[in-house]
Amino acid sequence: MILESIHHVAIICSDYQRSKAFYTGILGLRVIAENYRESRDSYKIDLALPNGGQIELFSFREPPPRASNPEAQGLRHLAFVVTSVEASAEELRLCGVEVEPIRVDEFTGKKFTFFKDPDGLPLELYEK
Repeated sequence: MILESIHHVAIICSDYQRSKAFYTGILGLRVIAENYRESRDSYKIDLALPNGGQIELFSFREPPPRASNPEAQGLRHLAFVVTSVEASAEELRLCGVEVEPIRVDEFTGKKFTFFKDPDGLPLELYEK
């Protein structure tokens, strides 16, 4: 088996419209498709990442909250590559998003920082 890339990351939202606005409006992801699944009373939206990958946002009735932050078992965080961590962090701040102080990865020497989506999911900006 040869894995070529990550196709998508799926996120279950507590407030679908708020998360949709965050990922499309603030992060600037393009909508590929948006569908309502009547059998589940659930929306699903596919958002395009620049490298061909996707983020899927789902709405479900009363999803349980994340167990802890960020050290629960399972996916720890989702990281996005950016040319300038400083500029990208400032763009987020101007949109009212709280961003942690910029740090430097001790092993790679690359800059990075964390912020959260509307449900408190940890997202990372990582220097190209």
